[in-house]
Amino acid sequence: MKKKVINIACAVVKMEGKTFCAKRLRKGPHYIAEHWEFPGGKVEANETPKEALRREIKEELDWEITMGEEIGEIIYEYPDFTIALKAFACTADNKNYKLLEHLEAKWLFPEELLTLQWTAADEQLIKVLSLNTQ
Repeated sequence: MKKKVINIACAVVKMEGKTFCAKRLRKGPHYIAEHWEFPGGKVEANETPKEALRREIKEELDWEITMGEEIGEIIYEYPDFTIALKAFACTADNKNYKLLEHLEAKWLFPEELLTLQWTAADEQLIKVLSLNTQ
């Protein structure tokens, strides 16, 4: 049986040399619940990845960020579904976000990123984009 493919857009938000990381709520499969991720979410049928990302950031963080260009995409197969994760380079002028859908957030320097327990797809993205060495 073919696994469902979920298209996701995520924001790699940088400010002052640090990257924004958000910890997922205690919901969903055990292999993603309470893991760290780049904020974002599902791309709906009627929207572009950038439109989805803008909507998701507003819904999850009530935050205004500047959307940049796509910086990469990975395909990751979880046990129950496959994720096609598109990442966008984004910037923030402030830290005026609200944690509406996350347990906590951190701003980390690139070399600190892999010290967190990331979702597997986001960890793969960090490695593919070499975000932890920039």
